[in-house]
Amino acid sequence: MSLFGFLTNPMELMVVALIALLFFGNRLPSVMRSLGRGVVEFKKGVAGIEDEVENAAAPKKQPEQKAVDGETGEAKV
Repeated sequence: MSLFGFLTNPMELMVVALIALLFFGNRLPSVMRSLGRGVVEFKKGVAGIEDEVENAAAPKKQPEQKAVDGETGEAKV
């Protein structure tokens, strides 16, 4: 199965590219740049969600507490 489902051969891809060129013309580079930025932002958002899920699922470590001598205020070893 192809990426888009309906674009199964190179000729169809060329037709779609030609139509995009006709519609967007000189704006095509800026349209592609905007599309690329959108994809990057989407990937950043997905990565952020994955990090949050991993942090929530990871067990939280309790900090070690050292015993303190009441008279001198120094840590006991």
